Amino acid sequence: MDYVKLVEVMRKLSLEAGAKIMEIYEADDFDVKVKSDDSPVTAADEAADALISAGLRDAFPDVMLVTEEQSATHSTSGDTFLIVDPLDGTKEFIHRRGDFTVNIALVEGGVPTRGVVYAPAKGRMFYTDATGQSVEETGALDPDTVGALAPLSVADADNAALMVVASKSHRDQATDDYISKYAVKDMKSAGSSLKFCLVATGEADLYPRLGRTMEWDTAAGHAVLSGAGGAVVRFDDLTPLSYGKEDYANPFFIAYAPAVELKAG
Repeated sequence: MDYVKLVEVMRKLSLEAGAKIMEIYEADDFDVKVKSDDSPVTAADEAADALISAGLRDAFPDVMLVTEEQSATHSTSGDTFLIVDPLDGTKEFIHRRGDFTVNIALVEGGVPTRGVVYAPAKGRMFYTDATGQSVEETGALDPDTVGALAPLSVADADNAALMVVASKSHRDQATDDYISKYAVKDMKSAGSSLKFCLVATGEADLYPRLGRTMEWDTAAGHAVLSGAGGAVVRFDDLTPLSYGKEDYANPFFIAYAPAVELKAG
């Protein structure tokens, strides 16, 4: 894989998709449909998916592509592939809360190695560079011109005073019970894959997810966190979360800075 080209393409497509999403987000109204799994989908999901998938297929025709909005791709299998969630956090989008993201990642050998997470309503963009180091880009976020880049690094967590981030839309008692095992200084809530990025920047130390997710929900954020020195493990046995699983469904997991002393579930 040409990582320089990949990062350039992923970055540009995410910004272009984000612009399409914001056009619809800022409109007076938009239609919401319900998919077969009862999850919502909007014109923004579909427009972003069409743009990203066309761009990736054009740039990397020989690489398998899995995308949330194209169910035909969910029956493919392999351990190396591009994976896309064109609009992660559709509920946040519908309720105009801003915590939604564009997610594009490369999985190699079952491991997310490169990824981009772009939150267009918040103007925050995180991605892995060609070497695998994660960065946050600031400035105008122009698709054709890369702005200032700040390398990301997870916090040296203090286990006596942890910062925990949890889901806005999927918080439950089981999650609260698990968090209570730690000495928590403060809690943040965030939507979509931004939770991985908050751990990657050092704004949080721990993100436990005791709920259903799919690989397209997590791969890009996982790549960004890994490139900042963090890790993502299964909740049940604390082994690394792998990709290319049957149906692309994830088990419960924990994303964290390695200085955190993980507790058993």
